[in-house]
Amino acid sequence: MTATGQTVALSVGNLVDRARRLAEAGGRTVLGITGAPGAGKTTIASRLAAELGPQLCVLVPMDGFHLCNATLRAWGRRERKGAWDTFDAEGYLHLLGRLRDQTDEVVHAPDFDRHLDEPIACAIPVARAVPLVITEGNWLLCREGPWQRVKSMLDDSWYLQVDDPTRQHRLVGRHQQHGMTEAQAVSWTAGTDQANAELVADGRDRADLTITVVAS
Repeated sequence: MTATGQTVALSVGNLVDRARRLAEAGGRTVLGITGAPGAGKTTIASRLAAELGPQLCVLVPMDGFHLCNATLRAWGRRERKGAWDTFDAEGYLHLLGRLRDQTDEVVHAPDFDRHLDEPIACAIPVARAVPLVITEGNWLLCREGPWQRVKSMLDDSWYLQVDDPTRQHRLVGRHQQHGMTEAQAVSWTAGTDQANAELVADGRDRADLTITVVAS
């Protein structure tokens, strides 16, 4: 584990090398990647998993623990989807515990379908022999509610840092790709996403590494 609070500029290749060292350290290691919405968490985590391959690494996104839209509407939280209290945090913690324990031959983790905008149960098989689990999401270092306990379940934690204009431009494009009008995408980015970004940033000091990703 790196020293908490260290800030670095690294290429994707550097991150692949670091992740490979974690995978080859022996035993099961859990790497958490976090950052504000639009910081590139899914892109980086997916790249690491692809580079290392399924024998060394599996990606288990936190977004698999989104509450379903029907529940969010019933609880009056649909318009804040993505906020810290719109997930099953206890379920996520339970999964991390099972992944760390390596008691089961296979653990079936949930995934999230961006096109359906819904979680998909038991979509990701995690074999006991795989040494590195990468998990990514907004709330890994959050201090709110049960999320404050996630940090202790991670062997290494990375916070991805991106300038706000770049991050917000990505978000507007993403929302439009999934059916929002431009006006709706801009409004959601400036509202719900920005509120989440500010709360996510409050946990940045808990990261083992704060990373600005640079070109190779």
